[in-house]
Amino acid sequence: MIDGTGADPVPGQAVLVEDGRIAAVGGEPPAGAEVLDLSGLHLTPGLIDAHVHLGLSSDLDKLSTSRQLSVAEIAADMFANCRRTLDEGFTTVRDTGGIDDGLARVVADGRIPGPRILHCGPLLAQTGGHGYLGAEWDSADDWAARQIPGLVALSLLSDGPDAVRRNAREAFRRGAGFLKMCVTGGVVSRHDKLTDTQFTHDEIATAVAEARARGTYVTVHAHNNEGLRTAIEAGAKCVEHGSAIDAEMATLMAEKGVALVPTLAVAHALLKDSTEAGLPAHIGERVGHVIDGQADAIRAARAAGVLIGSGSDYVGPKQAHRGRELLLRSEIESPMQALVSATRDNARVLRIDAEVGTIEPGKLADLTVFGSDPLAEPLVFDDPGQVKLVLQRGRVVKDIR
Repeated sequence: MIDGTGADPVPGQAVLVEDGRIAAVGGEPPAGAEVLDLSGLHLTPGLIDAHVHLGLSSDLDKLSTSRQLSVAEIAADMFANCRRTLDEGFTTVRDTGGIDDGLARVVADGRIPGPRILHCGPLLAQTGGHGYLGAEWDSADDWAARQIPGLVALSLLSDGPDAVRRNAREAFRRGAGFLKMCVTGGVVSRHDKLTDTQFTHDEIATAVAEARARGTYVTVHAHNNEGLRTAIEAGAKCVEHGSAIDAEMATLMAEKGVALVPTLAVAHALLKDSTEAGLPAHIGERVGHVIDGQADAIRAARAAGVLIGSGSDYVGPKQAHRGRELLLRSEIESPMQALVSATRDNARVLRIDAEVGTIEPGKLADLTVFGSDPLAEPLVFDDPGQVKLVLQRGRVVKDIR
């Protein structure tokens, strides 16, 4: 058992599950208990992916620009992605833009299999900024028509504090649990550069005020420190990617209690072939700096004491191998730290650490079982076939032992 706290693995450990929660760790199974024999296997907390885009499970060009997909096809791709994510051992995800609340609801009530979904609904983007994927010749006014209520909603265009306030409230009305804003340009962008800053201090502060009014937070997409600094000064509490974070910025983040969610897997995938996601080939040209920058950011953030989570950020129809994020993190830090980031620390980033993230009494029995030891051989993280058993709230949802 690898409990997710960073403690050494414990061999031959029993975990008692009652009513979907961990009742005890250690000891012998009580008389009459149903026993799952995991001899020779490796038990961890259910994995958490803190940066997913389940609503972008289809070819992005067909989905956002050319409108070649039916609602049925889009929904089928999303449902299949949910099933695959759960089968790969991820029992919780945080969707950072792309779904409306309908998907989270049908997964939560068991109508389709999938991970627990926390989401921001549509993210907040400025006109022509990251998060807007319309073609140059399209009117920005037409962007809202690309949404499919209850299913897909990538972004709400928000220019000025009043529009930000209105759209933040609209996102919460649709079931958002937090807000996301894009405060710099991005890799998967049609209209901006990584060095661009987006949203003003007042616009970001307005979103922060709306989030605080609901007891939650704002996370920001950021690839340069100028935009990130503005966001932190305005009260944002989490940053996605953070590919320019240095020692000075990491110190500021630690002082302000701002978490970091690196996203290495998508960068490597786009560098290999961005067209597989339905994106132009030239997108890959932006990625090299982002990969090296995120590795440096992880090291700087760790040294400063920043809370560091883990996210895959996959987009498009090929979102398998979410565990590759843990493999890539293992190459920068250690397999244990990669696992802790994807379990306990992600639960802290998502503010659900009282419920999940570690194997401890009182936590929900979300558990993942690997066929081989991922700490000894991190390639196991990147092999879906090594995920032999998955439990969600104490219920077996995958078993290929």
